Parts: sequence; structure tokens; C-alpha cells
Amino acid sequence: MRARIHRGTQEIGGTVVELESERQRLLLDCGLPLDAVPDAPVVLPQVAGLATPDSSLLGVALSHGHRDHWGLLGHAAESPPVFMGAGTERILAAASFFIRDVPALKAAAHLQDGRPITIGPFTIIPHLVDHSAFDAYAFTVEASGRRLFYSGDLRSHGRKGALFERLVTRPPQGIDVMLMEGSCLGRLDEDARFPTETEIEAALTDVIRRTPGMVLVAASAQNIDRVVSIFRATKRNGRTLVVDLYAAEMLHATGRDSIPQTSWPEVALFTPWHQRVKVKKAERFDLIERHKADRLFPENLTAHPERYVVLFRASLLDDLVKARCLRGAHAVWSQWAGYLKDEKTATLLAALKSHGVGFEVLHTSGHASIPDLKRLAAAISPRALVPIHTFEADRFPSLFENVVVRHDGEWWEV
Repeated sequence: MRARIHRGTQEIGGTVVELESERQRLLLDCGLPLDAVPDAPVVLPQVAGLATPDSSLLGVALSHGHRDHWGLLGHAAESPPVFMGAGTERILAAASFFIRDVPALKAAAHLQDGRPITIGPFTIIPHLVDHSAFDAYAFTVEASGRRLFYSGDLRSHGRKGALFERLVTRPPQGIDVMLMEGSCLGRLDEDARFPTETEIEAALTDVIRRTPGMVLVAASAQNIDRVVSIFRATKRNGRTLVVDLYAAEMLHATGRDSIPQTSWPEVALFTPWHQRVKVKKAERFDLIERHKADRLFPENLTAHPERYVVLFRASLLDDLVKARCLRGAHAVWSQWAGYLKDEKTATLLAALKSHGVGFEVLHTSGHASIPDLKRLAAAISPRALVPIHTFEADRFPSLFENVVVRHDGEWWEV
């Protein structure tokens, strides 16, 4: 088995890994770079079968549903088979109605935790992992008598931290090469840790308790762990969590009754004007119909803003301003702080400030800390550890054993 990393040896995001065995090939992820400019031309990696037909490309195994791992598939001229979790498929399909460049990918087969799947000469064993994306996997790939472990994106401090402990306690054996993410290098001290999701929940609980008006929490609706934290903090304060139609559909797409849904008495739907227009034009009234159990309207928000915590995004602001419900409100930024540098986000923050809305940041990473990466590398003990999904590959040899630094586009034997 041969391998090459098309993107990821010197950057976070845009991950594309190509494997070859018996003259057949498989991709692990096919992501769009994080610095990709919207509507700019996209350059596909030099992978036969993405721009022109090539039957030797058997498919793409998606580790999870973040754009930097699937985003190039929407730009590929050809459509190779895609292997992904059922939850990932449902979430991407639901998001495709709301977000123009999200493809409604159809799975050739669904990945399931611990269940091997054979694709030509390759056998993939998916390992469900803790990450800020729902239904995320690491992979063990076997072919030609060799074994490769791909970490995907993972952590131990989320709501599914037991999955990380399981991986460390019962790691895959006989791994020749481990591709391990290092997103935290350069962002976190060697012995430091990220806040746990439980700690974020406690901090949110306190913010809600001390806010006299509405609380706006800017978080990704696809970060299901965070939505659960927001819901639990909201419920502890006797308030109602307000979600828009997009967020309601993301929660519905998980297929889990244990995850907050609009059918729950503590969750309510508020459909902003732009979403109502979109539903009407597409005649997708079924979307609102399935979330109508507890629907809110502007007059509800106007009358009692102190009763609500809103899962917030910039497109909601105009509706909230028109509802005159921001007196005494407070906003929490609960996603990657790097987005705060964007011009659009700066405009949003200025608008919130102009309406007297307070602001603070409460977030934790979707990626493992250095101590946890050390535990994972020691447990798997690969013959070679290759850095990926990192800007700091050159630091790996000082932190881990058996490191081999590879370069984008370089073929090498597993």
C-alpha cells in the first residue's frame, strides 16, 4: 500500500489523503482549505477521478461532516462513491437546503463504529470518536498486508470523551503508519488542556443566570455537543431555547430522540423572515410543519425576552431588532475565535454593540490537546507517525516517537 497526502502536511484543513493498492485507489477525506475564498475558483488536487473519469478511484471515505474534510466534493467534475456515517449523510442533506454550496451527498455505504467495510483491496474499520462534528470517525485501513491509522479530527474533552478513552485503552494493533492530527500545536502550551464541554456548560449557566434579558449564543448548529450544553444551561435557568429552522433541521437530522428537538417543551422554533421566504419559494412547508409544536413569533419575543436563550447567527439580528427584544440582552461567541477576525463578524459585533448588547467568548476546541495526543500516539505505538492537519509538523519530533514528516504530493510506502 502506498500513500500520499495532497494537503494537510503543513496546514489545518483541506485534508486529502490518497491510498493506492493493487492499482486501485481510495481517498480519506476530500476537504476545502480553511482559507478558501467564497465563490473563488477551486483548484482540485491532482487525483485522477475527481476532474475526469478514472475507474481506479474506488471512492472517498469521509471522516466527518466538516467542510475542510468534504468541501472539494461539491467542486469535483466526477462523483466518486462516498462512504460516510448515516448521521453525516442526513446532516449534509438537511444543510444543503439552507446553504448553497453544501452538496446533498448520497452514501454508497454507511460507516458504522467497529464494523469493517471492504472497498476493493481496502478494508476500513471506522472508530467513532469525540469531536465537535456529529458522527465523526477515525479509520484503520488495511491493504496489501499493511495497516494505516488515520485519526481524522478527535478530542477527549467533549461529551463523548469515553470514546477517546476506549481508543487509548483498546487501540488498533500492528499499525505501520499513523496519520495524526495536530491542530492544537501552536495554539496551546505543551502541558495545557482545553476546557471540557461540561465546563463550558457551567459557564453558560452562569452567563444566563446573570443576564436580565435575552441571551444570544453564537454557535454552530452542527456542533451538537455545544447545542446540548446550551440547552442544559438554558433549562437550568428555567428558560426556553429558541432555534431557527436551520438549527431545528440539524437537530432533527441527528436521528436521536435524546438530543434536544423542537418537540421538547423547553425548545421552540422561531423562523426568521429570510427562512420563511426560502420555504415559500421552494414550497417546502413540510419543514415548518414538523417543527410547529412550540413555535414563537416576534410578539412572543417582544413580550418576554428574558424567557429565552437564542441559538444565534448574524442572519437573525434584523428580526430580533424589529421585535424590539434586545434590551438587557447579552451575546456569547461560542465557536472558533479565529472567525472574530472576519470582516463580516466585525460588522456583526459592531451592530450588537450599537444595540447595547454585551459580549463575551466561551468556547473550547474540537481537537485534542498535546497531552491527549501523546496518550493516543503512545497507545497505538505506530512504526511511523506522520503529522497531518497541522501548521506545526516540525514540532512533532520533539513531542512524539517515530515521527516521519512527509510533504504534500509525496508518494511513500506504508
